[in-house]
Amino acid sequence: MISARVKVAIRCNLCGEKFVLRGRREKDKIDTGFKQCLCNNIHDFDVEEVAL
Repeated sequence: MISARVKVAIRCNLCGEKFVLRGRREKDKIDTGFKQCLCNNIHDFDVEEVAL
């Protein structure tokens, strides 16, 4: 199984904080290791892949 490196922008829908991380795409899932926002939000995020 080949995993591709991708850049991901994650925005918290509660406080508006934005994080830009690198992750790995495996099939339909992107794994960045991101767990929670600084405001302790763990569920409500917008995740979008950014062009390298």
